[in-house]
Amino acid sequence: MPVQIILACIGAYLIGAIPSSVWVGKIFYGKDVRLYGSGNAGATNTFRVLGAPAGIIVLAMDILKGILAVLLAYFFHRENFSASQFLYFQIGLGLAAGLGHIFPIYLNFTGGKGVATFFGVILWLFPLTALICIMSFFIVFIITHYVSLSSMVASVAFTVSLFLLYPKNMHERTLIIFGVLIPIIIFYTHRKNIQRLLKGAETKMYFSKKENPS
Repeated sequence: MPVQIILACIGAYLIGAIPSSVWVGKIFYGKDVRLYGSGNAGATNTFRVLGAPAGIIVLAMDILKGILAVLLAYFFHRENFSASQFLYFQIGLGLAAGLGHIFPIYLNFTGGKGVATFFGVILWLFPLTALICIMSFFIVFIITHYVSLSSMVASVAFTVSLFLLYPKNMHERTLIIFGVLIPIIIFYTHRKNIQRLLKGAETKMYFSKKENPS
């Protein structure tokens, strides 16, 4: 069983490492998104470089990666785990997928920022907290038009909502670690964005081209 669990985590990492933005860009648009915009291999840069249709496809694929990674746990016999152990296993698979997206072996370990893939994990495991994350993201985005700031606020909202909605489980170390680790990872992957935000140099994003300042 330990060997199988390790193999499952490797599988989750490889799923998370699938470079959705790069593949979509190269196959359908003849562009490598890493050579344009922010140079990031993620959904946000895909929106900027290739437009909304490609961005939506990449966003959906990145979210799906997180969900599929967690679903690997169901290939194991549930009776071999307690309810808590099975949840911890799923969390481990989700973390592996998120790290795969951030450090993909297919792209020399330079990938996206992990927001969409981790959201897929949260959406499957903690749907109510995912809803709060979405609401937090869009409230901040509508006010500021900063995707980076919205993503970081949403990651903090996840931690707060996890602790508030699942108070009976908050004595469990794994959940506490997971709840704290998500915003730490998201803030780390957005460290350059934080610097630009502090300097007032961060790029804003708008829903339509008409809204973009000239």
